[in-house]
Amino acid sequence: MRRRSHILRHLVMALVCALMLIPFYWVAKTAVTNENIYAYPPRILPLKPHLYNFVDVWYLIPFARYFANSVIVSLIAVAGNIVFNAAAGYALTKNFAGKRIVVLLFLSCMLIPFQATIIPAYLVSARLGVLNSYLGLALPLLSTIVCIFVFKAAFEAIPASLQQAARIDGLGELRILFRIMLPLAKPAIATNIILSFIWSWNAFLWPLIITRDVTMQTLPLGLARFLAYVEDTTGALYAFVCMVLLPGIIVFLMAQKEFIRGLTSGATKG
Repeated sequence: MRRRSHILRHLVMALVCALMLIPFYWVAKTAVTNENIYAYPPRILPLKPHLYNFVDVWYLIPFARYFANSVIVSLIAVAGNIVFNAAAGYALTKNFAGKRIVVLLFLSCMLIPFQATIIPAYLVSARLGVLNSYLGLALPLLSTIVCIFVFKAAFEAIPASLQQAARIDGLGELRILFRIMLPLAKPAIATNIILSFIWSWNAFLWPLIITRDVTMQTLPLGLARFLAYVEDTTGALYAFVCMVLLPGIIVFLMAQKEFIRGLTSGATKG
């Protein structure tokens, strides 16, 4: 009976996964066939697949340049999130005057949409002289409040005795953070990497505002430029989507187990 329920549960999960993968399959099929997405009855298997749409995406716009820009900006954002969020999350595990106010301030800031702060962010970037630069593109994404609390939950799950032993050995707070706490918080690191990569990879509004040179644009902006070159956009658009989605899917698949553990690290203790 137990084995039968186990098999049934896996069959249900496989069916749900198949249903969720249908849109991805349909996008990929349309990208390699150029079929009409409104055709009835729908064709399940691709007919005469080809890669012409992917070639058009690569050559009609400087796709390689946009791709490199997105990779550089995402790497900067990921590095900033790991360093700054880990430091902030570690600080929030300590007891200090005004800690409750700081936590409430962070939580209240999560209610403010980025569009409401985009003008101050632009003015700060202009004063810093980072407009139309990789650092300027990644600046608003160098730290995210959600990921700060992910690190906070992960650090609170680590026994305090390890920190006390490190202090007895003469380690400072920064060395405790980077040499003891971070190696034990790999799920939180994976969560930060995935979330910060996806958010920076898909950012559109901020790169649109801060970039002045076409060669500094990222892939979301390249999509708007690409659509200006093609007439029949269905297959070409889906080919562009496939090429943009692939890096994010790869990053997620590489760290999916740690990502799930990172999101649930503060749920249980002991």
